Amino acid sequence: MTYPNQPDPQAMAPAAAPTAVTRNVVVAAVAGNALEFYDFGTYAFFAVYIGKAFFPAASDFTSLLLSVAVFGVGFVTRPLGGILIGAYGDRAGRKPAMMLTILLITLGTLGLALTPSYESIGMAAPVLVVLCRLVQGLALGGEVGPSTAFLIEISPPAKRGFYASWQFASQGIAVLLAGLVGVLLSKLMAPADLQAWGWRIPFAASLLLIPIAFYLRRRMPETIAPREHHDVGAAPGLMRQLRQSARVIVLAVLVVLGGTVPTYVCMYMTTYAINTLKFPPATALAATVALGVSTVIFSLLGGWLSDRFGRKPVMLIPRVLAVLLAYPAFMLLIETRTTTALIGVTVLLAGLTFISAAASLVTIPELLPIRIRSTGLSIAYAVGVAVFGGSTQLVITWLIGVTGNPVAPAWYLVGTGIVSALAMLALPETRGQELKA
Repeated sequence: MTYPNQPDPQAMAPAAAPTAVTRNVVVAAVAGNALEFYDFGTYAFFAVYIGKAFFPAASDFTSLLLSVAVFGVGFVTRPLGGILIGAYGDRAGRKPAMMLTILLITLGTLGLALTPSYESIGMAAPVLVVLCRLVQGLALGGEVGPSTAFLIEISPPAKRGFYASWQFASQGIAVLLAGLVGVLLSKLMAPADLQAWGWRIPFAASLLLIPIAFYLRRRMPETIAPREHHDVGAAPGLMRQLRQSARVIVLAVLVVLGGTVPTYVCMYMTTYAINTLKFPPATALAATVALGVSTVIFSLLGGWLSDRFGRKPVMLIPRVLAVLLAYPAFMLLIETRTTTALIGVTVLLAGLTFISAAASLVTIPELLPIRIRSTGLSIAYAVGVAVFGGSTQLVITWLIGVTGNPVAPAWYLVGTGIVSALAMLALPETRGQELKA
């Protein structure tokens, strides 16, 4: 069995890709990944408006709580997407899996952009929103494993950390785009118009760009040869190999926890600033822009540092610093309540998070054999994000509401950061090692 234009299996080593081709395919992977995370994350940034449109309640707090709960619903299907699409990426190849995720995210985003409000169609509106979030979650659950496996397999061995860091950098590009669109809309539109229909514009705009990402991914090469994945589709064989790597996958879930919680706390900063700190929407959305820029810069920095100094120190040191600085940073923000403090705290948390996360993301697939690399990473990432990312905004919204203490997010960051740091200590160093066959 062969694929059209498939290079000889014996030559299918990531380092064999010419530099020019590698740059082109990285762009293709990054563009698709950025659009998918843009669509998923835009919901978080417009949670206040979406809550009022689809989840009317007796109080704004209850409406917001319902809205962020449905944001969490999008994480329910992430593990399922990780298993199904991750395994598909190991069986059929990385490219077909990434094409599938683009199609799924398109369906979910189209639904969100077109669903009428609660006032128009009643209970059908929140039901449709939940279904759209489930489809988006399925797509993102299956996106990270194949795309990250692709990036490390196409990269030169000495630069795997930097190439893999584009996975998170592309998410930062998505956050930045969403933030810029949000700031622009909040300045150009009256609050009533933004609430009535303006929040739909970011979703509709992405639909115009998805065909471009789909086209770019169609032109990508495949990084695994048929002999490496033709027999992975059998469930017993797949489960056996996953059990053999169970320790790595469990530790990986806890490592992902450490990057996930602060990421979604930072994504929540816009809502936190509007509802808790009483910032104007345009000012609060500046935190989203700061998060996007920080994610891109510090992810790439973390990947580069992990290639130069090793995975473990670059994973661990920023995570420990985040644990130590989370509480003082939130106290500074609460006491000053200035735009400078809001942006500074966001940049600090995002910077430490993504330096560490970039090193983590290359370590996990480097520890997994090629036959389950996509599946194993997909499961670890999807479970970690589903359990902890999906609940973060709901947990901190609830904590702030019941305690009346705006510093509650900091304690959640500290507790989860300690657990993640311990898991990082248990992982071996992988820099300079050959990828597992």
